[in-house]
Amino acid sequence: MTKDIFLAGGCFWGTEHFFKQIEGVTNTEVGFANGSTDNPTYEEVYTDTTGYAETVRIEYDDTMVDLEFLLQMFFKAIDPTSLNKQGHDEGTRYRTGVYYTSETDLPIIQKVFADEQQKLDAPIAVEVEPLQNFYPADERHQDYLDKNPNGYCHLPVELFEMARKAKRR
Repeated sequence: MTKDIFLAGGCFWGTEHFFKQIEGVTNTEVGFANGSTDNPTYEEVYTDTTGYAETVRIEYDDTMVDLEFLLQMFFKAIDPTSLNKQGHDEGTRYRTGVYYTSETDLPIIQKVFADEQQKLDAPIAVEVEPLQNFYPADERHQDYLDKNPNGYCHLPVELFEMARKAKRR
C-alpha cells in the first residue's frame, strides 16, 4: 500500500535526493508546504514572507519501508536542533518540519521524536503539524540533483550513499 509524508529538511533539492535513494520510496516531489498564499512561486517563497517551507512529498510503499524508518532517516539528514537553518541555508523557508495527512501517523511521529530527543542535549526544533497545503515547485526544481549532479547541496554526498544502503531491519 502506498502512503505519503511531507518532510521539510532545509533545501528541498538535497532532501529529495536523499529520500529517493531509500528502497521503498516510490516517488518524490519538491514543493512548498503550510504557507499562506495560493500557488506560490519559488521566488515568492524565497522572500520568507509567505510562510511556506521547502518540503518534499515522499510517497512510499509501506510493505517495503515504514514511516518510523523514514523518520529515523530524516533525523540523520538534518540538524534537528537548528531553527530556520540547515547547512548554509537560512530563513523560515528552510525550517524543518514533518507534515502528516493521516492522524494515524501522529503516534509514530511522536515516538520517533521522543526517541531522538533522548539522544540530544538541546530541544528538537522540528515542527510537527497536519499538512495544510502543498504546492509543487516548478519543473526546474524537480529532481534537481539528478539534472545537475554538481549542483549545490547542503547535505554531504556520503549521506546519499548511506541512504542507498539503508535497510529497515
